[in-house]
Amino acid sequence: MAKKARKQQQSGGTPATVALTAAGTDFTVHAYEHDPAHPSYGDEAAEAMGVSPDRVFKTLVADVDGKLTVAVVPVAGHLDLKALAAAVGGKRAAMADPALAERTTGYVRGGISPLGQRKKLPTVIDASAGDHATICVSAGRRGLEVELAPADLATLTSAVLAPVGRV
Repeated sequence: MAKKARKQQQSGGTPATVALTAAGTDFTVHAYEHDPAHPSYGDEAAEAMGVSPDRVFKTLVADVDGKLTVAVVPVAGHLDLKALAAAVGGKRAAMADPALAERTTGYVRGGISPLGQRKKLPTVIDASAGDHATICVSAGRRGLEVELAPADLATLTSAVLAPVGRV
């Protein structure tokens, strides 16, 4: 890891914010006090930031035909596994084992970011992200979100946009 990235991580940055900074991407960090008793990480983030849940996106890791794949969908909805498989040219998708998702991404459940992952995975962002000037995604730990343009997120993650979320 470069000295600059190491210094940013030591000063409270995460691999996600380090990646955004290194890419020169405009973003805003939103920190809030995480409540372990809250039933939903995404809903908690939306409430704490005062942002509509359709602008806050959760990062989910699925297994598509034996290959881990990241889906970024609004917290107000659910992941359509069939649509995710189709978006990456696969046949079957299932949610990945949480421990495997944590090991592969380098993040803990509830704090998995689509950015700065330990291993770059194929990524699909729900097409509804394009309806907003900015969206919020995890910054790499519970209680920390980044707000950025959906196009920047797609570029940095080499993602495709597809209708993979459902209400």
